[in-house]
Amino acid sequence: MKTIKQIADEIGVSKQAVHQKIKQEPLSSSLRQLTSMKGRALMIDVDGERLVKMAFALKIVKQIDDVDINETSTENVSSNSELIELLRENISVLQEQLKIKDKQIEELTATVKIQAESINHDRKNELAETIIDGNLLAAKNEKKNVFARIFRRN
Repeated sequence: MKTIKQIADEIGVSKQAVHQKIKQEPLSSSLRQLTSMKGRALMIDVDGERLVKMAFALKIVKQIDDVDINETSTENVSSNSELIELLRENISVLQEQLKIKDKQIEELTATVKIQAESINHDRKNELAETIIDGNLLAAKNEKKNVFARIFRRN
């Protein structure tokens, strides 16, 4: 796990830039389960670190998209190859994000199944207790009725 400062140093940006980036959606929601607080420091695990770095890689792709189209043809060729490379990296980043999301969905599905099974088990136990209590009450009433018939007062 790394701090925001450590990640910022690796990327070559300020700590504030990383902090602002992780506050933005969809990165913010993606990082919820991948972060924890250690004292006053926000700790980001390995998967979260990859997401943050990918978010900054996407920013570079957007900057390249903003480049003026009227550049010379040799500059276009080199920027196109750079763009292609960045797009490939972007695809890799997005695929990695999908894997993380799929893992989160699997974990949440498993949790929901466990909770549903627990609720069903609790309801079955309550129903069984209710039936048992009802049978005991009926048996007591039956015993009282037998004695009432024997010792009935006329």
